[in-house]
Amino acid sequence: MSIAKEPTFRESVDMMFSRAVRLMELPPGLEQKIRVCNATYTVRFGVRLRGHIHTFTGYRAVHSEHMEPVKGGIRFAPNVHQDEVEALAALMTFKCALVETPFGGSKGGLCIDPRDWDEHELEQITRRFAYELAKRDLIHPSQNVPAPDMGTGEREMAWIADQYARMNTTDINSRACVTGKPLNAGGIAGRVEATGRGVEYALQEFFRYPEDVAKAGLEGTLDGKRIIVQGLGNVGYHAAKFLSEEDGAKIIAVIERDGALINEEGLNIDGVHAWIGQHGGVKGCPDGQYEPDGAKLLEADCDILIPAALEAVINMSNAERVKAPLIIEAANGPVTA
Repeated sequence: MSIAKEPTFRESVDMMFSRAVRLMELPPGLEQKIRVCNATYTVRFGVRLRGHIHTFTGYRAVHSEHMEPVKGGIRFAPNVHQDEVEALAALMTFKCALVETPFGGSKGGLCIDPRDWDEHELEQITRRFAYELAKRDLIHPSQNVPAPDMGTGEREMAWIADQYARMNTTDINSRACVTGKPLNAGGIAGRVEATGRGVEYALQEFFRYPEDVAKAGLEGTLDGKRIIVQGLGNVGYHAAKFLSEEDGAKIIAVIERDGALINEEGLNIDGVHAWIGQHGGVKGCPDGQYEPDGAKLLEADCDILIPAALEAVINMSNAERVKAPLIIEAANGPVTA
């Protein structure tokens, strides 16, 4: 008997797309055109740091230019690779199309662990990466507009925008080359918490339909619902904060890279978030019980599970043991096909 192989993230996105193709009965030529990325660029560059030349590898994938500018974040992570970036770019196209936002899809990534570098070093690396992308028009207000993603935020977007402006001194729209900038650099209020707010809105909308709530094995409203959140970064933090403060939900566990924090009475999300910012993880936080094996909490009893970290965290190896009747995918592709 053959054993099913766990799909990669890229394969998972392809499988989901294939299901949509069958439902829509797309002609083969159009199907293939939508499936593949228009272009993927790999850049390798050196930066002199700590007395040595360090070489970094970055990617920018453009999935579809049927509408411009193309839109998609830049992530900084040590395990970034081409297949991942191309899959994320495809998801950006699909997401924009589903909500009728007039952008194509793109995505970028740099193979780096930001925690390994001081702020001034990270600025040098980010600016050089931005230089390599901008000179190829892979950062451009009307063609390709990046945004924050995992490992990046307002600070990195400000560096990128400034680097683009230095290279394009006559472009009066230079600030529009990236979104997610700080307010004092041309950003907009509400951008930081927007994705987390969207998670809350999606859940609120779901609970407006009792028949769908019943199909999930739940009842009532969000008030009192027991929620586990994986990843208390920008998305997970704001989703957890809004759901607990505005909807009466209880965040009973938070999963981070160093383990999980559990409190059946509900965690103080602001307190836990501040602790993570100071200590780099949840270990030692007095607000709850520490569990070193955070992945176990994906299988814990709860009403709602919100994976808001990495892709493919719920897969063939653990899907059957996940007890949550409702999963909200706040990350990109956290559940494989």
